[in-house]
Amino acid sequence: MSLPGGVVLAVLCGALLHACWNALIKSATDKALDTALIHSLGCVAAVPLLAATGLPDPAAWPYIAASTVVHIGYYAALAGAYRHGDLGLTYPVMRGCAPLLVALSSQAFIGEALSGRAWWGVAGICAGVLMLGLSPASLQGGGDRGKALRFALANAAIIALYTVIDGLGARASGNALGYVAALFLFDGLPYLLLVLHQRKGEGERRAALRYMAGRWRIAALGTAASLGSYGIALWAMTRAPVAAVAALRETSVLFAAVIGTLWLREPFGAQRALGTAVIVAGVAALRFG
Repeated sequence: MSLPGGVVLAVLCGALLHACWNALIKSATDKALDTALIHSLGCVAAVPLLAATGLPDPAAWPYIAASTVVHIGYYAALAGAYRHGDLGLTYPVMRGCAPLLVALSSQAFIGEALSGRAWWGVAGICAGVLMLGLSPASLQGGGDRGKALRFALANAAIIALYTVIDGLGARASGNALGYVAALFLFDGLPYLLLVLHQRKGEGERRAALRYMAGRWRIAALGTAASLGSYGIALWAMTRAPVAAVAALRETSVLFAAVIGTLWLREPFGAQRALGTAVIVAGVAALRFG
């Protein structure tokens, strides 16, 4: 499968949505609760969407079940990374390493082999993302950078795993939008229950419920962005190589860097500008590879 221009544009729009909901979590005072709230609201949004699309093909349900389990680990690692490090450090690292892992495993698990130019595109995007994330500007941020990087690298492996699972599942489902709706119906609630279980005592749990009651409106925006972003990605994976889409989706780091600078007041330096140029070159290689 090639990478058509329309698919490229759609995935770039999805990348912007992905950066937006991650920035919402980073700006929150309780990142675990915001992560749980955004994705538990996905259960509500999924119901009317499934009514419109219909249930996925039965062949897709084992993938949905596996992905639901893997996503719990993703949410836990995501909240941990943002608790210990800046968005500009942790987001690029976990998003930048995952596409290379997907590309390395795609031939064995999906039966897709990338061309030489497409490999250069994947490598360019990963290198540019890491340049953005590991610039002197990001390394000067607060928090425990060692812990943040460990969470981010663990999440890179988790992201690669669920990307392969969901790429195969979307193709088996017969309808990528129905697949992502079914996934959102199940995968948000377990993490919310886990987060609330970790709040020891009635007082902490009441405080968590009050916090979520005050945040649900802005969290609903994050839910819409998350569902839209992943729905676009899975749709694209039914029309283009999974590894190419996975790499292209991580251009979200460009949007995250801008959001982190303008909204969260994280610093931006010359190395990030160079990383941006490398990513753009990688996107061009993928598009014409």
